[in-house]
Amino acid sequence: MQTNAPGTASETRASGTWIAPLFSTLLTLPVGFFAFVFAVFSPMSCDSCGKAEAERFDAAFDVAFPVFLVGLLVPLALLIAAWSLPRRTRYTSRRALFAVTAPLAVVADLILFIGLLGAS
Repeated sequence: MQTNAPGTASETRASGTWIAPLFSTLLTLPVGFFAFVFAVFSPMSCDSCGKAEAERFDAAFDVAFPVFLVGLLVPLALLIAAWSLPRRTRYTSRRALFAVTAPLAVVADLILFIGLLGAS
């Protein structure tokens, strides 16, 4: 097993490692907020539904909304991971990967929510 001694190229302090997490945070938080607002207001889409259709929607929403809220923890964990990785050259690609996938996880969570609502 090869170990990296201090002072090697992969253990040197990388500069600019805060840029990807910053952009990701500035994108993920507003997207997550608007996704949350969309999810909260989605029951209004069934205000004019009949009784049977409204009951089906409510049953689907009772499952979909908690799944959506738990799903929002994934982008939060990705942002925390992107910010908390050591500022070393060897972690630069992982930091960027976590930063890029955080807003995509919000979109995937919203798609899952919509899919669960549509399954009713």
